[in-house]
Amino acid sequence: MNGTKQVVRKELARVFGDKKLIFSLFILPALLLVVIYSLMGNMANNMINDVKEHVPTIYIQNAPEDFKAYLQENSFKGDLVYFNGDSAVVEEEGQSIARSIDNLKKGVLNGDIDLILSFEEDFSSRVENYESAKEIPEIRTFYNPTEDYSQEARSNMLTGVLEGYKQKLLAQKIGDLNSITMFYVDKDPEAAIIMDEEKAGSKMMSMMFPYLIVMLLFTGPMSLGVDSITGEKERGTMASMLITPIKRSQIVMGKLISLSILSCLSAVVYAVSMTFVLPNFFNNMGGGEPGAAGASGVSFGALQIIELVVIMLTLVFLYVNIVSLFSVFAKTVKEANAYISPVYIVVIIAGVLTMFAGNSRPPIAMFGIPLYGSAVAIQKIMTNELTMAQFGITAASTLVAALLITALITKAFNSEKVMFNA
Repeated sequence: MNGTKQVVRKELARVFGDKKLIFSLFILPALLLVVIYSLMGNMANNMINDVKEHVPTIYIQNAPEDFKAYLQENSFKGDLVYFNGDSAVVEEEGQSIARSIDNLKKGVLNGDIDLILSFEEDFSSRVENYESAKEIPEIRTFYNPTEDYSQEARSNMLTGVLEGYKQKLLAQKIGDLNSITMFYVDKDPEAAIIMDEEKAGSKMMSMMFPYLIVMLLFTGPMSLGVDSITGEKERGTMASMLITPIKRSQIVMGKLISLSILSCLSAVVYAVSMTFVLPNFFNNMGGGEPGAAGASGVSFGALQIIELVVIMLTLVFLYVNIVSLFSVFAKTVKEANAYISPVYIVVIIAGVLTMFAGNSRPPIAMFGIPLYGSAVAIQKIMTNELTMAQFGITAASTLVAALLITALITKAFNSEKVMFNA
């Protein structure tokens, strides 16, 4: 054990004795995480507010007088241009220019016009005089779904204006609308909602947090492990350590323990940063509407915190072992990074798979799959759905996988051919 302690002290002193290394491992990642997600959240919020506050440019063809009056009564916000026939006369650079309907559609395509609303000719008289369904007049809209302004303008026109206008015309023609109402659907929409608000509040967080955790936890061991093992082999310092009286199994444990400590500290930095940054990011993404973003309702109890810490610790230990295994067999740092890159892709895929799992309830055996099981377990912790059996299987399978890899690393350390790049 004394040999293991010496190796641990040596590795920790190597890192904490270098201010540049401390900054790059623990401070810079947290700063980047805070800056990037704060910037993304603010930009998303500004974009949402910009769309909501935008005054749309809407061209309305053959608008009935009562529709114009209805827009004024309801104080519809928009830059409205009324025209009859197949062309509209607009002012451009101090000149009156006639623009055909096809030309106006090009304006919608280019983003200069947000919406074209087209009434059939003699719309009012046709509404008043129709007697069968075949004679129902039509109001057509032309919009560009790839433009946020255009899509928002059409949505507001359909739900905020045309639906009310239709009800007004029906009331004028029939009188009491209740006389033709056969049934209602959810007169009280709020009463129809059956929802766990805490779970709904953590929905978006539970999609992103596991992905970020399993991915970011790998970055610490990936950068530290390669330098600690392959780097020392390449520099020749590993050979000096191997000829000391310290047992090679103790060197292995010392390396793994020190790397795990450093990686856990890095993980704590990431976790704390995300805890502060992500809720604000998701709330901004939802435009401040309750339940839209899904981060404001996240809360952890003591048991959840313990489960999250245990899963993160076992996952870090597994990552350290995986990186160390490839680092042992690599002859150069460049070669080690080439070996580890595909593993990093697998880690990312494991995190991404949980993002699109939806509300599925995976079989308990899925929690026994290293990497993926940890990501799923973290997701279930976020939604308060992780059972003790699922937690136990996740932690145990991850730990067992890590210990098996530890045995392989120890065996490799005892091979002169491997350790001296023979």
